[in-house]
Amino acid sequence: MGINLAKGQTIDLTKPDRSAGLTHVRMGLGWDVKVVQKKSLFGGTKEIRKAIDLDASALLVGGGQVRDIVYFGQLRSKDGSVQHTGDNLTGDGDGDDESILVDLARVHPEIEHIVFTVNSYSGETFEQIDNASVRVVDTTARDAELAKFTLTGSGAHTALVMARVSRTADGWQLTALGTPGQGRTAHQLQALALGSL
Repeated sequence: MGINLAKGQTIDLTKPDRSAGLTHVRMGLGWDVKVVQKKSLFGGTKEIRKAIDLDASALLVGGGQVRDIVYFGQLRSKDGSVQHTGDNLTGDGDGDDESILVDLARVHPEIEHIVFTVNSYSGETFEQIDNASVRVVDTTARDAELAKFTLTGSGAHTALVMARVSRTADGWQLTALGTPGQGRTAHQLQALALGSL
């Protein structure tokens, strides 16, 4: 069972017995298509489904610089350790609409942090998006949920630096960031991501 992470909270991704730590994690982003009730000309109402395009991205940071970005336009990191499963343009469907898979053992040694971001490519704020959440899952343990973040109602911003996974002497740590910002693409969030480290 995962925990709802609060801003600034850290969880250790190594196993309690200090045996082999986590090797594979996944960030899953889910949200729903917006359904709006519109009045018709003749006094009735009809439902209008409005597609909302959220994007999950991962910024790989080393030496105080963004070294690589995995997003809908580049689905795999240069070292092959981070993979985006593909772009969802609407939020239609159940469960996670977009996912980013990380093979921690394959992350290049110069990478100190992997920063996860979410942005509204279609421009809606998180006050306007229904049932939006991000979760971090241990994919080596049958998709055990490690942490969950609720995005809906988090504010009048179009982007969030959600969390970072950081390399430590003992393995990896996950820190919830929840830093709000404005931006429609991961590239526009680089300064915000670096400022959150």
